[in-house]
Parts: sequence; C-alpha cells; structure tokens
Amino acid sequence: MLNAVGIDVSKGRSTVAVLQPGGVVIHKPFDVSHNSKDLHDLAHYLVTLDGETRVVMESTGRYHEPILHALSEAGLFVSAVNPHLIKNFGNNTIRKIKTDPADAKKIARYTLDNWTSLREYSAMDTTRTELKTLNSQFSFFMKQKISAKANLIALLDETYPGVNKLFNSPTRPDGSEKWVDYAYSFWHVNCVLDSGLKAFTERYKSFCKRHGYNCQPDKPAQIYEQAKALVPVAPKDSIYKELIQDSIKQLNLISQHVEQLRKKMDELASTLPEYNTVRSMYCVGPSL
Repeated sequence: MLNAVGIDVSKGRSTVAVLQPGGVVIHKPFDVSHNSKDLHDLAHYLVTLDGETRVVMESTGRYHEPILHALSEAGLFVSAVNPHLIKNFGNNTIRKIKTDPADAKKIARYTLDNWTSLREYSAMDTTRTELKTLNSQFSFFMKQKISAKANLIALLDETYPGVNKLFNSPTRPDGSEKWVDYAYSFWHVNCVLDSGLKAFTERYKSFCKRHGYNCQPDKPAQIYEQAKALVPVAPKDSIYKELIQDSIKQLNLISQHVEQLRKKMDELASTLPEYNTVRSMYCVGPSL
C-alpha cells in the first residue's frame, strides 16, 4: 500500500494531507505547528502507517526546514520539490481553489503520480542549503565592503588624492590590499613630502618589509614625485588621521571576513559530486 503525504508549508505551521492511490483519503487535511511536540507526533503517526510512505513538500526558502528535518530524522522518505513543479501539476480545471487543505491534497496527488521519480532528501541537500546561507552572508558583507571602500576613498581624496591607484598588487588571501595598508601609514600627502625623498624611501622600505610586499627600487621616487603634484584640501591633523585609520581598520575587518566566507564556500562546495566537473569547465574558477 502506498501512502502519499502532501505538506503545504507556511511560516510556523503546515497543512498535511494523506492519500492513497485512487484518491482514497487516509486522513482529512490537518494543521501541524512547527514545534518539537507536534512534529514528533506527526513523525510518529506517519511512521506507523501501513505500507510505504513518502512525504513531499515544496521547497519554500527556510519555512519548510523544521518539518523536513524532523521527518527525515525519523527515517521517513522526504522530498522537497520546486514549487513551480507543484504549481503546474494537475491544472486541468477552470476552478481556482487556493486553500491550504486543497494545496496539501494537490501535493499528495503529485506524490502519487511521481512516486518512482521522487528524489529523497539527503546530506547533500543540507550542504546545498548551507551554501545558500553562506552565499547570502557573502553577498551581504560584499556590499558592506564596497560601501566601506567607497567611503575610505572619499576621505582620502581630501588628504591624498589617487592613493588607491598607486599600486596594482592583487588582493591577498586574507583580503588585504597594498594601497589600503599604504594609506594607513601615509594617509596624507605631507606624510610623504615633509621628511624628504631620502627619509620617505627608508620609511617606504620599512613599510614593505613590515607587510611583506615587494619593494621596487624606483617606486619610492615615483610616489614622491607624484605626491609633489597633488593638492590636498584637508589639513594634516589628528581628526583626519583618526577618521582614515579607523575606516581602514573597518574595511580590513570586513575584507577578512569576506575572504573567510569565500574559503568556507569553496571547501563546502568541494564535497559535492558535481564540483570537479564544474571546475573543469573552461573559465570556471573558485569564485564562480
């Protein structure tokens, strides 16, 4: 005997319908709250049904996850399907019935009609859900990084215009950038010019050594000559120094977090079976 369980998921509550072949209703549609007791009772009821039982629900963002995990951990066959598949299923009537019980029955009928092709929820689905969550956080902090960088450049345009274009070194694995580290030490044009070329050259070499950057012999002189042509509009005082250095600290913190998220995403994605196939495609790198 086949028991098709259709679950219409809502926030904090779901409607459950149980059908057998021929449209036989085993249980009138009923509501279940997403709390531990109700989910435990639902799992116990479904496990005790005679015959083979399969549960189908729509993949609705995050709302379906509590009931999906509870039923899967109880040993039930659970499948979360794309809502578009349910929407286009069985549209052979001109009547538009849109209620939770009707939707639950529709999902149960979909379960019966697609019994053999249903894909059971697995640990791989958990991995993909985690990747979606990481990607959401990655996008959120990337927006913050872009905003923080734009704010820093706007401040530096008043004290050291064009400092963000002095170097073309790539971003490091920890998220740091050479021009940002440079601007922390040389936040104003006069930080370069006041002590003269010789003293600046020594300070620049010390900066490169301290941060692990290559020091090209002719670079200090180039930077010094470029600085002589710049006209800062803000004075070299403690207020601007504090604003700029605090902005750099904030940017570095966000950049470091972004790169940590990027690394976690790549490590997690590498556990999926399709990872190596996708990475072998032309022009596909870690970020993509």
